Amino acid sequence: MMLNDVHRGITKYKKRRRVGRGIGSGHGKTSARGHKGQGSRGGYSRKPTFQGGAMPLVRRVPKRGFNNKWAKEVAIVNVSDLDRVFEAGAEITPEAIRSTPLLGRRFDELKILGDGEITKKFKVSAHRFSASAVEKIEKAGGEVIRLAGPKPVEEKKRDKAKDAS
Repeated sequence: MMLNDVHRGITKYKKRRRVGRGIGSGHGKTSARGHKGQGSRGGYSRKPTFQGGAMPLVRRVPKRGFNNKWAKEVAIVNVSDLDRVFEAGAEITPEAIRSTPLLGRRFDELKILGDGEITKKFKVSAHRFSASAVEKIEKAGGEVIRLAGPKPVEEKKRDKAKDAS
């Protein structure tokens, strides 16, 4: 088998099955439902995971941990990537980063990390920054702007300490 043969003969759109249209159609009489039984009746439905009474695959596969479906998707970009992609004096925002090939996926928040060196002056807007990233951007003469988002852990601790006193 050749790799280019994999999709050969597969059509994108399949004609719908016209049931109950006579014996010559191949789907006449019982309309492809068989004789009697649960599946032959109107209103019958079953779970998509049903496997003929066998233990379904979704229940056989071991599961671990917790997947938070409300968690924010945080994209990370290093200062060396910003230095490589953007021109000096550029204003870097999450929208500007979306328009570059740096991140090819969707994200809710952007975090700038301090890996690598930065030689150009930038005005960087993001939701989160690592301490080393802030240090490197400001050392290069740039500006750091924190966008509205969840508070960093240090700020939360400071607020709790103020409330307690």
